[in-house]
Amino acid sequence: MAYWLFKTEPGCFSFDDLKARPNMTEPWDGVRNYQARNFLRDRIKPGDRVLFYHSNIPEPAVVGIAEVVREGYPDSTAMNPAGEHFDPKASPDNPIWYMVDVRYGEPLPRPVSLEQIKGNPLLAEMPLVKRSRLSVLPVTADEWRIILIMGGAEPT
Repeated sequence: MAYWLFKTEPGCFSFDDLKARPNMTEPWDGVRNYQARNFLRDRIKPGDRVLFYHSNIPEPAVVGIAEVVREGYPDSTAMNPAGEHFDPKASPDNPIWYMVDVRYGEPLPRPVSLEQIKGNPLLAEMPLVKRSRLSVLPVTADEWRIILIMGGAEPT
């Protein structure tokens, strides 16, 4: 099992939106960065755990825990000309972009803000702190445990 942080803007898709989906599960689509795509396509597997992070808000924060339930597969939104994530270079024979399915787990008792994460010296090497532009980031087991503790959750 591996650990990840997935960023989303809550105005587009929030942790509560994930909870409201059928089976509390949704494809994580629309990622258009090659490094993040490679994580989705090659490294993220069912059973991996996800820190659900709300970005582009006044106080960005980890708000909950999710689980990957389907490994990477072609992102069909890239092939929909009417969609906002359309990529004219993508095709069924050359999908380019990938997605995974995630299932809602549980909210953190207390959100863990980006400011709190940056203020914790034990998290100084976390990719969120160093390369915050990526929407899909790896998290170490120690970082996972620390963030859960900061959020008032039992480390898993």
